[in-house]
Amino acid sequence: MKKVTLADKTRAASAESVSGQCLCGAVEIEIETPARWAWHDHCGATRRAHGAAYATYVGSWRKRFRVTRGSAGITRFKDEATGTTRSFCARCGTPLLYERARSAHMVNIPRALFTGRTGREPRYHVAIDELQDWTYLGQPLVPLKGFPGVVWERPTRNPTRKKRGPLSGGWP
Repeated sequence: MKKVTLADKTRAASAESVSGQCLCGAVEIEIETPARWAWHDHCGATRRAHGAAYATYVGSWRKRFRVTRGSAGITRFKDEATGTTRSFCARCGTPLLYERARSAHMVNIPRALFTGRTGREPRYHVAIDELQDWTYLGQPLVPLKGFPGVVWERPTRNPTRKKRGPLSGGWP
């Protein structure tokens, strides 16, 4: 009789996978679900790599990650100072992977590449001290008249009212 190990149980429970792709579709990836973790990264390097206020990542064990199409179309940038490597689609420039030398057994993938569920909700914020003052923090939004699908943050009537946020001393 074969002894069932924890690894066997984990593999059996995670037989499902979710796939993702870059903007142009030249590179396709896949991870087994559930992802290991998920978080929002506010650090400056991630902001510049994505051209956005922050990026949301899911982490996966490397052995549970696959490039299913277009591996030859992936280009990499290695930052020697930080020991990180960022991979992009060579055709459209979509960020694909973020890897750290100190965690060689893990890969971090932008959550937006996946159309399906990854099995993890992003509940962590990395480098929150680098949060930009122009980042949307969930303020109430209203529809912009004459522009379907566009919402905006109405200016406050009292211009001296201080905006509140996680770094300014609390939430409303």
